Amino acid sequence: MEIVVRAAVLFLFLWVITRVVGRSTVGELSTFQLVLYVVMGDLVQQGVTQQDYSVTSAVLAVGVFALLTLALAWANARFPRVRGVTHGVPVIIVRDGIPDLDRLRTERMSLDDLMADARQKGIRRFDEIELAVLETNGRVSFFTRTGHTDAGAPEQPGIA
Repeated sequence: MEIVVRAAVLFLFLWVITRVVGRSTVGELSTFQLVLYVVMGDLVQQGVTQQDYSVTSAVLAVGVFALLTLALAWANARFPRVRGVTHGVPVIIVRDGIPDLDRLRTERMSLDDLMADARQKGIRRFDEIELAVLETNGRVSFFTRTGHTDAGAPEQPGIA
């Protein structure tokens, strides 16, 4: 029973950590972040099983994580408000070509990161963007103005 409680507590802890880290960081992991999460997983395993290397403990701990994951998936499907808590909601970060600096700061996303995402979509300047939405998966959706004439040089990174 002790392993079940520890697994549930650490499951909740990992969920909170991934929410605190933010969407923009979880969307695409760097090599360092991937290694960090693998090490965190090993540390969590040690915390859950307290160095109990028996097959029973491992199966029990993995089973608790799987059941909690299924329970969250069920709750997300059954209760729409739960999804907002567990996955977050899409956030508008650019409206009518003007980045929302407070929202970007809250989401821990820099203007350089935003512009890099825009360039990958073929967008050269902020004034081409009608709306940009930071999705719950960490990716940015861009809605450009229709009939926008391409005048001027590309915007330089770091200049807003």
